[in-house]
Amino acid sequence: DCNAVLKALQPIFQEQGMTETVHNWEDHGYLATYIKKNGSFANLRIHPHGLVLVDLQSYNDHTKGREEVDQLLNKVEERMKELFHGNIKRVKRLPAILRGGVIDRYWPTADGRLVEYDIDEVVYDEDSPFQNIKILHSKQFGNILILSGDVNLAESDLAYTQAIMGSGKEDYTGKEVLILGGGDGGILYEIVKLKPKMVTMVEISFASNIDQMVIDGCKKYMRKTCGDVLDNLEGECYQVLIEDCIPVLKRYAKEGRMFDYVINDLTAVPISTSPEEDSTWEFLRLILDLSMKVLKQDGKYFTQGNCINLTDALTLYEEQLSRLYCPVEFSKETVCVPSYMELY
Repeated sequence: DCNAVLKALQPIFQEQGMTETVHNWEDHGYLATYIKKNGSFANLRIHPHGLVLVDLQSYNDHTKGREEVDQLLNKVEERMKELFHGNIKRVKRLPAILRGGVIDRYWPTADGRLVEYDIDEVVYDEDSPFQNIKILHSKQFGNILILSGDVNLAESDLAYTQAIMGSGKEDYTGKEVLILGGGDGGILYEIVKLKPKMVTMVEISFASNIDQMVIDGCKKYMRKTCGDVLDNLEGECYQVLIEDCIPVLKRYAKEGRMFDYVINDLTAVPISTSPEEDSTWEFLRLILDLSMKVLKQDGKYFTQGNCINLTDALTLYEEQLSRLYCPVEFSKETVCVPSYMELY
């Protein structure tokens, strides 16, 4: 009985001195709005099939304000239980969404779920010519690199770096390695420890959404991830090129330069299901083909996939592997990347 629910809950809001407006849609229930003089308001939506929604919005930057909201919601819940004599199937109270603050704590997962991070500080926030670069501090995950709204890597995410290097099963000693992307420096830092012959990292100007400003931010604020390898663009066994990787790959192929390992850390498998029409898919296919041309016959190519829930996108990527100019064998591994809050 929508009318009975409305009449039972009205006094709670009226006691708060809130101005009431009620909309009745006959067979579609009620919408009541309650507005307080301080600008806070509540929407009470009563559906005839039994769903009752209460949304409260207020500007509270102090503990007392939050306590008032909790008290009001407690009264609503108690009154509903009295009205239905405890015969309520489910009560669910969601945490408050905090909007308009200096720190944005809400970031989407790859499969479209909204995650609230325990972010307490904006460490770095700059716009490069290609993207917005943020480094935010999380109590759980340390500093997190976020590029144009996409969570890239946190200091907690060594599992990602280890997986894209072969999960400890590869011997990089004396090997030639090419890293595409990897602007956070994590892959370079870990491989240099393994005594390779030479690591070339191509930090592209636009294709990977990585640029010099990413390197500058990471070498200052992501040192748990990159150590000191980004302090200089050249080291004893590595070099970092700030160039577009496509011309570089074409040049290496023409010169006959070959690598034992190519590690592609450019961009995740896109979620689009139209690979023939999506420019990101076209880019991935081009990178794959060019990478095969600079990979030794017995070489290995490592790359990231995407969230395990995006089964269609991952299957499409596997289909692309059968279209390369040369036959390849592939395997895959699922890992938990802490700051992604999803299996990858």
